[in-house]
Amino acid sequence: MSLATVAQHTPHPITLTPEGAVSISYPTLVKSPYSLTSSIEKAFGSHPDSLGILVVRDLPTAFVPARERLLKLAYRFANLAPEIRERYADSKTNYSFGWSHGKEIMNGRPDTLKGSYYANPVVDTPDVSAAQRQAYPEYYGTNIWPSNDNKSIQGFEQAFKDLGKLIFKIGCDLAVACQPFASSHLVDSSVSLVDLVASSQTTKARLLHYFPPSPESPLPAEDEPIDSWCGFHLDHSLLTGLCSAMFLRPSASGEPTIVPSPSPSSGLYIRTRGGALTKVSIPPDSLAFQTGEALELATAGSLRATPHCVRIGAGENVQDVSRETFALFMQPNTNQQIAASETFGQFSKRVFERHYEQETTA
Repeated sequence: MSLATVAQHTPHPITLTPEGAVSISYPTLVKSPYSLTSSIEKAFGSHPDSLGILVVRDLPTAFVPARERLLKLAYRFANLAPEIRERYADSKTNYSFGWSHGKEIMNGRPDTLKGSYYANPVVDTPDVSAAQRQAYPEYYGTNIWPSNDNKSIQGFEQAFKDLGKLIFKIGCDLAVACQPFASSHLVDSSVSLVDLVASSQTTKARLLHYFPPSPESPLPAEDEPIDSWCGFHLDHSLLTGLCSAMFLRPSASGEPTIVPSPSPSSGLYIRTRGGALTKVSIPPDSLAFQTGEALELATAGSLRATPHCVRIGAGENVQDVSRETFALFMQPNTNQQIAASETFGQFSKRVFERHYEQETTA
């Protein structure tokens, strides 16, 4: 056995953040993915204190400026006139491409607290059959991009793709490290986890803007349950890449200024496998990855999906502060078998029906 092979399998010590999330170094992930097996199991497995989230640090230098650039553009887009924003909404894909606001149902009511911009950062128009496109418009629609004629959001498309592709590359590297938990469970033994995501045409990124509170969309009261607005839920992806949230306030010139979180209760909340509630912070120069239901199915439960929610808490001077973030959902093609009796497309249909009042296209 060569020294390189030994290094791939020599266990790397588990490192935890102050909140208990497993943290790994990106250079180690690239050079020695199988040395991180114990870290993957601790983060995504069934230990009672496992959070289902993994923080990746020591990222490429392009990450920090790419994140800041796109999240400020999220703010600028969300502050366009409503009639301009709605030009980029697409009902034909159940609002799964372009702009979406007030269409998603959370805890039985339309979610107007946040707006989302959806696109596939890897491919603009998926190369699939017309039948697939008609059956799964939520995945196989064509990207919709704002015009560069509007100077306030110039470069939106490129910024979205730059950050999305960077996170996609890191997520593919993470899928390699997760492979030992899937090798004996994948229904289609001819593919690996990284094959499922790297060759997929269903990758979807979601750029999120949480609006400042208003009489129409008030913040939850401090004594309400953590998930009173956005209920605890599971992503249906294999892996979800998450950026640290950015809080912005308009300056005198109207340009957004980065400010600290206005409330200690704002943030991402996760239930551990043992049921404990934990608030998890993602450093601005790091990425986090969560596990989705598709990965739980693909690994026969060896790696489990992460119950989570986001809470935007009240605080001093919160009235004009917005929250911006970015999530990348990495998942298989719709015809990929992820369980003995179900393809990813069939599985995801059930998920969409849970979140939207309207029926999805058959």
